[in-house]
Amino acid sequence: MAAPRNRTITLTPQERIQLEHNVLDINRMTDGTVPENSIIYGDMTEALNKLPDEFADLIILDPPYNLYKVFGTTTFKSVGNDDYLTYLNSWLPKVCRKLKPTGSLYLCGDWKCTAQIQTALEGQLHIMNRITWQREKGRGGTKNWKNCIEDIWFAVKDSKNYYFNVEGVKLKRRVIAPYRQDGEPKDWITGSDGMKFRLTHASNFWDDISIPFWSMPENTIHPTQKPEKLIAKLILASSKEKDMVFDPFLGSGTTAAVAKKLGRQFCGIEREKEYCLLAAKRLLLANSDKSIQGFKDGVFWERNTIQKR
Repeated sequence: MAAPRNRTITLTPQERIQLEHNVLDINRMTDGTVPENSIIYGDMTEALNKLPDEFADLIILDPPYNLYKVFGTTTFKSVGNDDYLTYLNSWLPKVCRKLKPTGSLYLCGDWKCTAQIQTALEGQLHIMNRITWQREKGRGGTKNWKNCIEDIWFAVKDSKNYYFNVEGVKLKRRVIAPYRQDGEPKDWITGSDGMKFRLTHASNFWDDISIPFWSMPENTIHPTQKPEKLIAKLILASSKEKDMVFDPFLGSGTTAAVAKKLGRQFCGIEREKEYCLLAAKRLLLANSDKSIQGFKDGVFWERNTIQKR
């Protein structure tokens, strides 16, 4: 029995039956059309062949890293660097063709596959930056440094014509030593709660992300679930309201749920039925709860400075 404070999203037998209707089986897709606000269940390559080119304003990719990992009924095994690059190149060009000429793409990875990701991306798009975010979770090593960071590569089709909303992703930071000039606050303000803070431009190092865990309402059983706050930053920075956000490795539906909360269209592909159903449930929950942990009043807060619920 789960602990009273365990808020992990689960599925009852009845929900599994009901949510089947909220998932689009790949065999029911119509070639050449985009099933807006849909979770596609099936093989990614087959689904990509059915989707039209240049339909997505933003693509978010979180493929299996080059690690041994079990995803439901699928097991991904680590391979040599050349083989992992071959894996990336087997689908990345097809995915990039789905991006609009002014679109942006984010590709997640870790340090072990960063060289292969850069090589694969450089063959398709213009790389603009590499974001490193602190993944403060996991066990410490006894003969090596603890691995607590991951990367997100930012790339575009046209390096001179793409959307980026710097104001939409500012971070609210506490001011520890407030500086005054002529008796007035310099570059900081006092909030209604008395907290002194400043809004800072987002950098390519993020240390304000909390990994989903059992007491958070966004948590699922997916082994590599990304935080909603992290995905929200990508969506707010690189898309407008009603834009189409595409995620070919949808998993338990974080991208779809956040896109819905932020007023975007979405389309996602997932090969595991259980994760599709979890994603469908998260979309239903998003109808009544638009909150995103760590994001309030149009700004992102430092980790542990705000409790949403």
